[in-house]
Order: sequence, then C-alpha cells, then structure tokens
Amino acid sequence: MPGNKPHILYIGNKLAVHGRTPTGIDSLGPLLEQEGYTLYYAGSRLKQWKRLLDMLWAVWRYRKTADLVLIDTYSTAAFYYAWLCGRLCAVLRLRYIPILHGGALPRRFKESPQKCRSLFGSSFMNVAVSKYLQEHLRKSGYQSKVIPNSICLDDYAFRHRTQLQPKLLWVRSFHETYNPRMAIHVLNDLHQKYPDVHLTMVGPDVDASMETCRQLSEVLGLESYITFTGKLSKQEWTTLAQEHDIFINTTNYDNLPVSVLEAMALGLPVVSTNVGGMQHLITDKVNGLLVNAGDVAAMTMAIKQLTQDTELAAKLSSNARKYAEAFDWNIIKAQWQTLFNTVSNN
Repeated sequence: MPGNKPHILYIGNKLAVHGRTPTGIDSLGPLLEQEGYTLYYAGSRLKQWKRLLDMLWAVWRYRKTADLVLIDTYSTAAFYYAWLCGRLCAVLRLRYIPILHGGALPRRFKESPQKCRSLFGSSFMNVAVSKYLQEHLRKSGYQSKVIPNSICLDDYAFRHRTQLQPKLLWVRSFHETYNPRMAIHVLNDLHQKYPDVHLTMVGPDVDASMETCRQLSEVLGLESYITFTGKLSKQEWTTLAQEHDIFINTTNYDNLPVSVLEAMALGLPVVSTNVGGMQHLITDKVNGLLVNAGDVAAMTMAIKQLTQDTELAAKLSSNARKYAEAFDWNIIKAQWQTLFNTVSNN
C-alpha cells in the first residue's frame, strides 16, 4: 500500500442519528473523508448488544478491505466494545488504533489491567486526545501519541466578552457523569445576588437527568430562570451562544470535551470543574477558571468575579479564542496524515 491512502474502518458510538450527542466518529470520520480517505463505519445501532454485533461483523466484513481500524475507546460499557473489537482485529491481523476519549479511562487501567494490556499492547498505535490520557498510557507502558479533538474554526464566530451579564450556558448530554444538577444549584446561589440571572442547558437526556433537573428547578422556584432546549445542532447552539456570556462545565469526569473547546472558540469565558484532563485544556485565570468538582460555592464565586472584573473577563475571552485556534482541523489533520503515512509505508 505504499503511497496510497489507507482504507479505514471506523468503529464507535455513532448515535447522533438517534438524537444523541455527536461523538468522535461523527466528527472525525467526515473530516477524513474530505481529505480523500475511504471510510467504512460501524456502531449506529441503538441497542447495545446489536451495536456490538454490528461492530464485530464490520471487522470481519472489512477484514480484507480495510487497511486500518480506528476504535473510539471510552471508559464504561463502551470499553468492552473496544476491547472485543481489538481482540478480533488482532486475531485477523488487522492493524488497529484505539482513540482514547473517556475521562475515567485511568480508572479502567486499574480495574481491568489484563484487558487494557491486550487492547493497548497489541495495537498499531494508541491515540490519546489529551496529554492527560497519554500520561496514563505512558505510565502503563503503552506506546501513544497525542492527536487532540479538532474543530473547524470558521464555524465559530468570535465575540470578545468584556462586561459580562450572568447569562450562563451549559452544553452536554444530561447524564449523572456530567453533574447537571450542580448547574441548577449554582443558578440558585447566583439568583440571590442577580435577579436577572439565566441558565440555558443544551443537550439530550440520556439517563433521566434532565427530568431530575426540571424537578429540582421547580422545587427551588427557578423555572422562569432556566431554559432546557434539548438536543440542538452545532449551528443552533453556537448561534444561541451569542446571547450568553459565561460557559459552565460541571462534570465529575472529563478529558478534552469538544463543547468546552467550542465555547472557547466563541470567546465565552469558561468556568469548569478541575477534573481529568481539564487542567491540560484550561490554565486557571489565563484562559478560563477552574474549581473543584461539586464545589457549588466556588463556581458561584468564580462567576461573580467574572461579572465584576471586566479586565479578567476580557483576558479570558481573548486567550480562550487564541488557545482554541491550535485545535483547528487545518492544523490537526496533518497529525493524522503523518500517522496514516506510517501505516501506508509498513
């Protein structure tokens, strides 16, 4: 295959067609196709067991067609999909590359060391989307390289925020992992000082957390101060973001969330919990603000600081955009091309 672009089978949770939040396979796959790579996909079945069978069948089906298999790898149930697909690739002598996304994967290294060894130890290469995950791969003795999540910078209209209003935006799937209830409690604390505070929460409901948040907002009397939009397209929520001044990220586990990167590209000052790979994405008081996981009081205080300190707000807004520019696809794609060239030349 020297000199030719490899044909790629991409395996992941391709569930955006069912109203779920787009994942790596939904964004990276089409971008690679635009660069002239031939891709095949697996993982769009909604039921978990059907999705797993679809993935394994695709590995078998494309065993003589695909030159390389990309496997999105997360930390919970989807980890076992990646492990089984990697095992089948190894049996069929198909080169495969796990792409590590899950913020809780370091815990998986400890809980499933043998499965991790067979998955990451037999791969052609392991790609971590953050230095945080690469460090854990290194400590465990696995080869790796960092290729971060990317964005198409032209899709994000920058607005330099200076004088901020307490107009908060939260964008994530409603799941307990992302602790959406924390956002409601922050809103409640802010409402005592800012009667005009408003929170918009964007994302699909995965585990009934949205209903829990609705009920909590009713108990606290905040119904008129919060908007639940459900799932929006990227264009819809980035347009909506122009009406907001502060982005909050309340998650308990995280790695390199694209939604936070997108918010930074838009010029939204970000206040995030300091979990997982967030400290590699945000430098406190330089391009965002960090607080401890679950610390409602600290996040409330950080938001108050942003509304009162125009110099800090302006600095975070401009620095966030500058930082996000390094994740533009026109830059990141060269890293994928370099990796794929090593496949083509071997």
